[in-house]
Amino acid sequence: MIEPLLVAESAELDAYSQSVVTAVETLGPAVVSLTAGARGRGRAGAGSGVLLAPDGYVLTNSHVVHGAGRLEVALTDGRTLSATLVGDDPATDLAVVRADGTGLPYAPLGDSAALRVGQLVVAIGNPLGFQSTVSAGVVSALGRNLRGAGGRLIENVIQTDVALNPGNSGGPLVDSRAQLVGINTAIIAMAQGISFAIPANTARWVVPQLMAHGHVSRAWLGLTAQPRPLDRRLARALGLAQERAVEIVALETGGPAAEAGLADGDVIVTVEGLAITRIDDLHRFLAEWPVGRELTLGIVRGTARRDVVVRPGEAP
Repeated sequence: MIEPLLVAESAELDAYSQSVVTAVETLGPAVVSLTAGARGRGRAGAGSGVLLAPDGYVLTNSHVVHGAGRLEVALTDGRTLSATLVGDDPATDLAVVRADGTGLPYAPLGDSAALRVGQLVVAIGNPLGFQSTVSAGVVSALGRNLRGAGGRLIENVIQTDVALNPGNSGGPLVDSRAQLVGINTAIIAMAQGISFAIPANTARWVVPQLMAHGHVSRAWLGLTAQPRPLDRRLARALGLAQERAVEIVALETGGPAAEAGLADGDVIVTVEGLAITRIDDLHRFLAEWPVGRELTLGIVRGTARRDVVVRPGEAP
């Protein structure tokens, strides 16, 4: 006679297995293998991707396809299709590729905001042609920050304990309802059980811009800055509650900041009234600010505080 506890444990295992199987069967056909050829001869790299539309649009990682001269997409049914790079955003490590095909299986983006810590997630990859490589785990943390190419901070990154291999980069992270909630992007070398995925909601913002323009439009001030502490006596005298700010160390000739009259050595303490204590604060604000709309920077020059109006351009 089987003990009730063993029956319950078996049922739980079956439910867990069923969730993983359903995720794989639902999204597996939309997962592709990407081969990125270097300009000239040789292979630059390989990874995974996921089809977002039946006409061949594939979402993957920027680091998988960046700088590639030739691209090929391998489907789970054995077909290999030539592809072209539509758009690339190293700052979020996302890219869109279009395969030469129609009527393809696809997986629309889900809602990553609904994720909870401890929730089951499944990573599906197609690394180097090994179809539907699957690993499962849980969401370890939400709202992590990951440093992207160029030094920008990728915010609200999903941390999981799902085992990832390099060839899984660009493949989908899927929840128990078989919803595409992230794009697997990185692991920490020499650390077990720590991997990261770009949230689907970040991709939801990036993908339309890549498809329409080939890049993501971000507001740009044309300056280089570094963090610095504020003199406490000066901060009190100027009515500043913060202890750190951002100092301008270089200006792009003819750039928005230079045209507005900013100078090397100016210390940025606020943007539109919000305190700026790190360069990431400035990047975060500019990522959401419309190109061409004026904004006000609060600066300290010498011992005086003043406001400077700048009209940001589009980041090169």
